[in-house]
Amino acid sequence: MPADSSLDPALKHNAAASFLSLFTSGSTLICCALPALLVSIGAGAAMAGLVTTFPQIVWLSEHKVPLFAIAGVMLLAAGVMQWRARSLPCPADPTLAAACTRARKWSVAIYAFSVVMFATGFFFAFIAPTLFRELLKTVASG
Repeated sequence: MPADSSLDPALKHNAAASFLSLFTSGSTLICCALPALLVSIGAGAAMAGLVTTFPQIVWLSEHKVPLFAIAGVMLLAAGVMQWRARSLPCPADPTLAAACTRARKWSVAIYAFSVVMFATGFFFAFIAPTLFRELLKTVASG
């Protein structure tokens, strides 16, 4: 029996926001963390092949500030929805209550994974370049 159709609409919106934040956070990884990882492990040729196959990666990298802003707003909205949905009642029917509980657990897990992906992408896009630049200055001067 499809229990999803009987779930509270707020829970459905919460799950949708979590999935949307997952996709926006995934784009931050594709734009910034993946290229940095491939180049740092010496797989520059693989990165060149990826850019040849998927030239949109370059566009994402060129527009990383708006990309991260949109992803951050989506994560914030999903977090607010998670917070508000934490105390919503589940249906009294045991089958629907189990589906409701399972949906909440999945939604929280997806949101947490999205936050980790966003943080990883943010590190590689904004923090790591500054750290490496300072490290190179220190090595070159000393």
